[in-house]
Amino acid sequence: MKSVALTNKQARRFMLLKQGLIGNYRFSGKQGVLDFIHQAGCIQFDPIDVCGKNAELVLQSRVKGFTKQLLYSLLYEERKLLDYFDKNLSIIKTTDWPYFRRYREAHKIGGRSHDKINAVCEEIKKIIREKGAVSSADIGFDDKVNWYWSDAKLSRAALETMYFRGDLVVHHKKGTIKYYDLAENCIAAELLNAPEPYPDELDHQKWRVLRRIGAVGLLWNKSSDAWLNIWGLKSTQRNEIFRQLLMEEKIIELTVDGIKEKLYCLSADQGLLETVLQDPELKSRCELIAPLDNMLWGRRLIKALFDFDYKWEIYTPSAQRKYGYYVLPLLYGDRFIGRVEAIGDRKTKTLVVKNIWYETGVKQTKRLQTAINNCLHKFAGFNECKHVFLPDGC
Repeated sequence: MKSVALTNKQARRFMLLKQGLIGNYRFSGKQGVLDFIHQAGCIQFDPIDVCGKNAELVLQSRVKGFTKQLLYSLLYEERKLLDYFDKNLSIIKTTDWPYFRRYREAHKIGGRSHDKINAVCEEIKKIIREKGAVSSADIGFDDKVNWYWSDAKLSRAALETMYFRGDLVVHHKKGTIKYYDLAENCIAAELLNAPEPYPDELDHQKWRVLRRIGAVGLLWNKSSDAWLNIWGLKSTQRNEIFRQLLMEEKIIELTVDGIKEKLYCLSADQGLLETVLQDPELKSRCELIAPLDNMLWGRRLIKALFDFDYKWEIYTPSAQRKYGYYVLPLLYGDRFIGRVEAIGDRKTKTLVVKNIWYETGVKQTKRLQTAINNCLHKFAGFNECKHVFLPDGC
């Protein structure tokens, strides 16, 4: 299959259409959440909640009528979705459980404080069978053990290890507290015991690379955070995978004006590609984008395509921050036009906008201000806020 040539604008619009971030909403309600995660493979989870958790922020920008309860219900009531590792800690479809068997098996033969944790696993399973889902505060085992981030109670280390191994899953959460249950109580036996679909290492990596291309929309064959947590994927393996995927016609090679590297999309998205080549009129939307959004996994690519240089400064010392602690990119049409720092004040039910930083050259027209105002009020509703506070000058 020959390379397809795109202008920079066409490439941007392709990615945004794929993500459901331009034009009319492609995703709606509970089914829309499932449809987007099916397309994306996973959405990255992060527990910090300033104005919504990362996974919720990803969905609110794409899914019409999205509420936080929709995601909670799909995870912990209907169990169509599952907390597990894909691109770091993520939310995946429960039906994807078999594809990650090799990672669960690897955790059974290694890990920190291995012997101490193994000594209490059966007792913890017995406690759960008797009591139901438990948190680390419910089971004793208060001895401190060496753990990944810092020393931790044996109870926490054991529950997390059993979760990594697939013996336990997250049954529900209360705030940031996780309650674990036996996997057999939450996942159907045919999924729980299914063999790994791609036992060959290279075939498994091919599946994961293809999945990441679909998650972002466009990717290049070079080092990127988009490949995080694909074990054993070095440049040699990645080059061979791209060669095979092209030969098998599972991906399409693209050339984009102003970018020397080839980009790639899924062959399944050829119809979308043909749409953008026709340069259709597309309705502009104004959306706040999550800091760990799927589209931002390749931030160097975003800089090349959108001329937008985004860094999540949450781990940057405050004195060294250029913008703020929890700042969200602001998208309008097919451009990132700025950044917004907002806090959901639950006590006053007010979305407090601390600042808006506009990109150089952005003209603050009446039409743009109306779009931003509508976006902020929609975002306030998502955060269960009734009011929006904007400082002077924003």
